[in-house]
Amino acid sequence: MTRRVYLDYNATSPLRSESREAMLAAMDVVGNPSSVHSEGRSAKSIVERARNQISEAFGCGAHDIVFTGSATEAAALALKDRGFSAGDVEHNAVAAWAQPNLNVTSGQVMVANPAKTALQLANSETGIVQVVPHGIGFCDMTQAFGKLATSFIWSGAEMACASAHKLGGPKGVGCLLLKPGQEVTAQIHGGGQEMGRRAGTENVIGIAGFGAAAESAARDLADGKWARIEKLRNILEKALEGSGKPLISVGADMARLPNTSCFAAPGWKGETQVMQMDLAGFAVSAGSACSSGKVKASRVLRAMGYDDDVASCAIRVSLGLETTEDEVEQFATVWLAAYGRFLARKAAR
Repeated sequence: MTRRVYLDYNATSPLRSESREAMLAAMDVVGNPSSVHSEGRSAKSIVERARNQISEAFGCGAHDIVFTGSATEAAALALKDRGFSAGDVEHNAVAAWAQPNLNVTSGQVMVANPAKTALQLANSETGIVQVVPHGIGFCDMTQAFGKLATSFIWSGAEMACASAHKLGGPKGVGCLLLKPGQEVTAQIHGGGQEMGRRAGTENVIGIAGFGAAAESAARDLADGKWARIEKLRNILEKALEGSGKPLISVGADMARLPNTSCFAAPGWKGETQVMQMDLAGFAVSAGSACSSGKVKASRVLRAMGYDDDVASCAIRVSLGLETTEDEVEQFATVWLAAYGRFLARKAAR
């Protein structure tokens, strides 16, 4: 292969041209958005334009958007010290602040008290889409926005979070969405920015890129572009499952994100697969997480009932709007060949 193939869109998406253009324009604006002079008002107008773009794209009130440095920060702002419960399939950003005391059945979290539950609409590892009960206290919509036809208002959630770089915006900017009347206690103090909810001068350039990316992503979704990606995912899974090799497809019979495929090859460690695919020119992710250099079996898959062998041997392939059918077929061919070599070595032992 002479060109690398990026298949890790759930980790981060390439920067959209609309986002890049908005950021470049914002770089030429000098003022601080909290200043009252003309330059300050110019910067403020960029922030408010982005707030309105995100409001339209995500289905929420513009004044109920709190800009943060990431979806992780937004989750902390919403959940810290508030006694929320969750299932053990949540992203670490949520798991850090919620008690993992809810049961998980076939990937679905069994919600007992919606108002005190944090729930991820679409799982970042498996792509499995949750049934979100009305009145859920916090909904992590980071992976869902831009890929699924949803909105904050429709969800009935009290709070939700999102991230720019999952949509093709810049890294390092996210937001917390609040239901009208819902409030949070500021964790960063020092100024009155973001209506007193999050102090610190706004990242005007990043926010400009976030707004443009959200608007563009909403347009792509409305135009049905993700239907093509779902077909590519199905082509990939059909090729893998049709090989006759032992394979476990996670969530294949459930509602999922249109771009996400999670599968395990028992005995073939996920991190080994990722390294081999990287050397072959493909960027994918392991279903296991690395912490302080120690590879652990996927907490999400274990919560779904898979044993450690499966949970440590899963990888995630996540496609994007720039993915082609040829790239998907190339990956399937290369991965299956590598898996065949692994099985042959295993049989020869």
